[in-house]
Amino acid sequence: MAVKEKLKIAICRGCTCSGCDIAILDIHERLLKVIEKAEIVYAPTIMDTKTEAVEKMKDREIDVCFYHGAVRDSDNEELAKLLRKKSKIMIAFGACACFGGIFGLANTTDRKGIFEEVYKNTASTVNPEGVMPQTKYTDKKGQTVTLPEIYDSVYPLQEKVEVDYYIPLCPPIPDQIMACLDAAISGNLPPKGTILASDKTLCSECDRKRNQMRKIDKIHRPHEIPIDQEKCMLDQGLLCMGPATRAGCGTICVKANVPCRGCNGPTRMEYDQGANMLGMIATIYGIPEESLTDEDVKKVMEQIKDPLGTFYRFTLPTSILKRTRTK
Repeated sequence: MAVKEKLKIAICRGCTCSGCDIAILDIHERLLKVIEKAEIVYAPTIMDTKTEAVEKMKDREIDVCFYHGAVRDSDNEELAKLLRKKSKIMIAFGACACFGGIFGLANTTDRKGIFEEVYKNTASTVNPEGVMPQTKYTDKKGQTVTLPEIYDSVYPLQEKVEVDYYIPLCPPIPDQIMACLDAAISGNLPPKGTILASDKTLCSECDRKRNQMRKIDKIHRPHEIPIDQEKCMLDQGLLCMGPATRAGCGTICVKANVPCRGCNGPTRMEYDQGANMLGMIATIYGIPEESLTDEDVKKVMEQIKDPLGTFYRFTLPTSILKRTRTK
């Protein structure tokens, strides 16, 4: 009887902290079960594999590619397109690939602004001649060095290649990863375009006690007050993104007494995570809507120290805003 070929898996990285690579290793002993039926053919962070080897593969030779990280530069985009071409299934793995992630907050500026800050204005940088990174440089001996082109914007994976499935979170949790691997190995995959997470909000799986008449009169930062471990974060005046975030993580952060930051992204119904969260705050803040003034709005917003980083920490590139305006 012929031996069934193992599933070929690639783990590709874009603009990333590589935490998603480590998350895959966090399935621990279950990895042994995976490698009985699957072979990792490309994973430069965790094993010695070369891009040249992927280039020599036939188109669609790889069964499943997990691409983690945002698309920040030409190298990220080139690699994403290569792995898309060589893979039957492309999965946006983690918040950065799905939404742009933390790196997406760079969309508040552009390449020039970042270079100015890093190479000219930062006190720790000694650069009296104001030299900036170049995509190509030729030295006096005629040797040429090239670097990727950094883009003005950070992009989620789906804006550069076709994506079949999405696994959000920062990083994805072991049970979520195993469920995806099991589905890929068995061939029992959901319809393309599926986000492999709950369609409910995080609040639906949170066991903290909520006040039925939700009203707050002040917004606090976590270090400013003692946090009641049984009471809803929002009822304590803490900005928890649970009402605007998908369930599925098991409320890891909230159980550790830390407000949700929204890394699982918005549910299908909410779409824009930040706008939905702002609406939630408006409903529970102790100012009647009919008497709300511009001064009231200003008073509330002044209590939120980093609105963009709070409401769009992981999702700015896929939000209605996408980025700040540039000339």
